Amino acid sequence: MDIWRFLQQKLGDHIPAMLLLVLESEGSSPGRQGFKMAVAADGAILGTIGGGIMEHKLVEKAKTMLAQPSVGVTTMRQYHDKQHSTDQSGMICSGSQLVCFIPLDTEHLPLVGQIAGQEAGQYLRVDATGLTLESARPDKPVGYHIEDSAWEYREILHYQPIVHIFGGGHVGLALSEVLHFLGFYIKIYDDREGLNTLEQNRFAHEKHIISYTRLAETLQSTPDDYAVIMTIGYRQDKLIFRQLLERDWFYLGMLGSGQKLQTLREELAAEGLDPACWDRVFAPVGLPIFSKTAREIAVSIAAEMIREKNK
Repeated sequence: MDIWRFLQQKLGDHIPAMLLLVLESEGSSPGRQGFKMAVAADGAILGTIGGGIMEHKLVEKAKTMLAQPSVGVTTMRQYHDKQHSTDQSGMICSGSQLVCFIPLDTEHLPLVGQIAGQEAGQYLRVDATGLTLESARPDKPVGYHIEDSAWEYREILHYQPIVHIFGGGHVGLALSEVLHFLGFYIKIYDDREGLNTLEQNRFAHEKHIISYTRLAETLQSTPDDYAVIMTIGYRQDKLIFRQLLERDWFYLGMLGSGQKLQTLREELAAEGLDPACWDRVFAPVGLPIFSKTAREIAVSIAAEMIREKNK
């Protein structure tokens, strides 16, 4: 269950809750910026702020705070080492994280319900007064900011990175499945009507039957999007690749053997394509883990995408 739906349910049942939010993280902190956990007064818990003994300790702190009247928004720094004399998390992975405790009761139900029902693209703002929902793009970047001892944090609500998968075959189906569980918004494309693996794909948010020759005319994308080319054949890959190179991508990958990709490089160079364009393409796509099956290949591609996203 989504953490906002969880909070909406608890507050709707007149059960107070504490939202724990990682405002900032450094180094090898297990809790990364944006991690959330909800602790309800009835003992129910959802989400994570990094796990381990630290999380157990902060959950107990949240429960104690919920039992107290008139508790405001509180922040707490946790250091994951033994060098700091105070605020040790009990973990030794190094780094630190700043956790915010935001008490919520029935008065917050309308706002939490609003947040839960929002489409992607709205902004959540958190400061010492609590939660705010913003529709306009903020004047500061998302993340944690502090100025003159006043702090604020913003994030884009319900953000899902978008991936365009070109090729609805077995690997396209397997990659859709893996990326679905990793929180991606999946658009998959093929030029074949009635393709069984495309019809079986219940993980993609959008499925498109298109002509690859007219891809540039119909494709909607942004420079933040991911794209992976894995069609039925070399000629289709080449056709799509030429069109995708005309756009900016956060990640662009192509499936294929070394021999196939070398042939493609030579053909495109002979046609006048600047060889430097390959510097921004992951080809062959995926981490080299000696993948054999469709699902193993999907895991290798997803792992590479996660690596790039988390850099």
